[in-house]
Amino acid sequence: QYATTGCSLTLHHTEKPEHEDICQYRPYSCPCPGASCKWQGSLEAVMSHLMHAHKSITTLQGEDIVFLATDINLPGAVDWVMMQSCFGHHFMLVLEKQEKYEGHQQFFAIVLLIGTRKQAENFAYRLELNGNRRRLTWEATPRSIHDGVGAVIQNSDCLIFDTAVAHLFADNGNLGINVTISTC
Repeated sequence: QYATTGCSLTLHHTEKPEHEDICQYRPYSCPCPGASCKWQGSLEAVMSHLMHAHKSITTLQGEDIVFLATDINLPGAVDWVMMQSCFGHHFMLVLEKQEKYEGHQQFFAIVLLIGTRKQAENFAYRLELNGNRRRLTWEATPRSIHDGVGAVIQNSDCLIFDTAVAHLFADNGNLGINVTISTC
């Protein structure tokens, strides 16, 4: 199906749907959380799309940065998004707050590579909350934007914490997450 964008595989029709889900040549969807943006395009066009259509996303340079989520006490489902640029790649940092059931909210902190799944395997990341003589750390391999925020949360392959934990580390309703990207 994606021959025009570079896929050269020829498969039996029973094998096609499974391959199409993971084909690196399928169009990329906008990686921003929330369903409002319907953009699709090539991997090379993703950063240009983000810079033009999602101007509010800031980018920090360097492998060791602080992702500051402000007003974490805002009610309901909220997303904080920023970009980190290092090692010649861009990483999307997402903190998503969801209401799991009445009065119980969970935070999901995610790192996605603006790149393929294979490229993502070359990196590791560490998310760290620090404060009040406490430290909470999560280390993992970033996921590709091909996987998307929803799939990462569904698989619990991210740093997950509840409101009580968030408040242990927050300062006046703002939560600073230290993000470190490294190469493998």
